[in-house]
Amino acid sequence: MTAATPVSPIAVAPAGLTDRARRFVEVDGVRVPRQGPGQHRERWIEHGVPVMEVDRAAAFQDRWGGLALPPAPFYEGGPHILGADCPEGSAAEGWSFSAGSCRVSMAYGFMIGSDGAFGIDANRWTALHASTDGWVESLALAAHARRWAKTVTRIKGKAVESLDLVGFEPVPEVQGVTDTWWRGKDSLIALYRGEAAGMDAPECLEAHVYGGLDEWGLHGG
Repeated sequence: MTAATPVSPIAVAPAGLTDRARRFVEVDGVRVPRQGPGQHRERWIEHGVPVMEVDRAAAFQDRWGGLALPPAPFYEGGPHILGADCPEGSAAEGWSFSAGSCRVSMAYGFMIGSDGAFGIDANRWTALHASTDGWVESLALAAHARRWAKTVTRIKGKAVESLDLVGFEPVPEVQGVTDTWWRGKDSLIALYRGEAAGMDAPECLEAHVYGGLDEWGLHGG
């Protein structure tokens, strides 16, 4: 966004988010005017995009289009502004569409898969979360954990595989697929496996351990 780009606060976050994610979107997010897929609908259909896929991109745009959120703690901050583009693919391979523009030049893009999963299109398609809701929930949880943790430890590469998750439970609202969050008695752990899986790069494995959390820090929202 530039200084001249008109923005507006989010009056009401999309329905279905946790209270934590709703607050995050409404307080920290802004809405940037974006053109919806509607004006391209007929042209996309003429070029062979199934009506169902055009409708799916339009539904994404209605829910998330133009939403700009603070940078994610991994993936070079994630999409700059969420927004759908022309679906691409085939009946055999499935259809996907862009989830939004990148903040910097990257080796992959953020996509919405044929099943609605939010992921990256690197050497291969890799789902990070089962939906965009899960991605937004993960951003909200990361912001919450950073605020309340007494310590934050980053672990990279092979050392991530040695993390002991005994006694930890998965955090369901992030809808983790390749990336997951885990909750312990006084800590939260975010496991970022997407780049490693999508780019065949085990050195890109990363985990963030948020320690010293009280009950609110663990469950707030």
